[in-house]
Amino acid sequence: MVMTQRQANWILATVSMAWGASYIFMKLCVDEIPPITIVALRFGIAFIVMLAIFFKKIIHVNTKTLIYSAIVGTLLCGIFIALMYGVKSTTASTAGFLTSTTVILVPVLQTFITHKLPSQKIVWGILIVTTGLALLIIGDDFNLASGSLYCLLAALLYAIHIIVTNRFVREVDALQLGIYQLGFATTYAIILTLLLETPVLPGDAIHWFAILGLALICSAYGFVMQPIAQQYTTPESAGFLFSLEPIFSAILAFIFLHENMGLQGYFGALLILTGVLIANSISKKQRQMRITKEIGKVAEDRH
Repeated sequence: MVMTQRQANWILATVSMAWGASYIFMKLCVDEIPPITIVALRFGIAFIVMLAIFFKKIIHVNTKTLIYSAIVGTLLCGIFIALMYGVKSTTASTAGFLTSTTVILVPVLQTFITHKLPSQKIVWGILIVTTGLALLIIGDDFNLASGSLYCLLAALLYAIHIIVTNRFVREVDALQLGIYQLGFATTYAIILTLLLETPVLPGDAIHWFAILGLALICSAYGFVMQPIAQQYTTPESAGFLFSLEPIFSAILAFIFLHENMGLQGYFGALLILTGVLIANSISKKQRQMRITKEIGKVAEDRH
């Protein structure tokens, strides 16, 4: 599949919208179906669909790919179990903005890994996001809002997932890694469901709609189209478009769930989005260096 940058950006925008919609889908079924069961159903259906579509491309897999898939699958399972418990006791809008702090946590974790101090824009982004978080998760009585810590845990696990995946895809096939991680996440979730919950299948149309939305739109479509589209656009464009995820979640939650975060909540959300965008921004000099590097790479490939 070959596409223009504009087409790639539109696809990434739909991926961001799909991920924003995931909080609505989770909210619709979390009160009727146990959280870990939802994770098992979500990734189980997504894995089966991806297996059917890409069977010939993933049937021959090596041991390293399976080991790496098992590792990222563990993180993926943890991310969405934490997120399910977070959504269960907070609003879909708040969960979306709290989870978006992953964009800040990735460079923070990289700082510990590389032992290099973060750039000034990252520091400013962290300070602004922290202020926004305080407004979102601390209530009038100065107690942490229920569910917020689960969402922040999900954001932390997602940041680790991004860093680990970025390293693994240099050594194994990205498509195989992406699909098999869904399989391992399903396996872990099924085991935990049998140990900790009483499994319950969706009982009516709206719950099946939510589960299928999570599986097909948010997981299968999102996980496959993201790496494909990112090949044809710039990192800063992708970062900006993914930063729109919580905006989509807040808009959809307002329309379909009639959620209202209140003045303090919306101001905190605005600060989080601002901090995320600042952390994602690159200078004119950095942009020129990237363009020069890409031109050099193309010239090298032609020779």
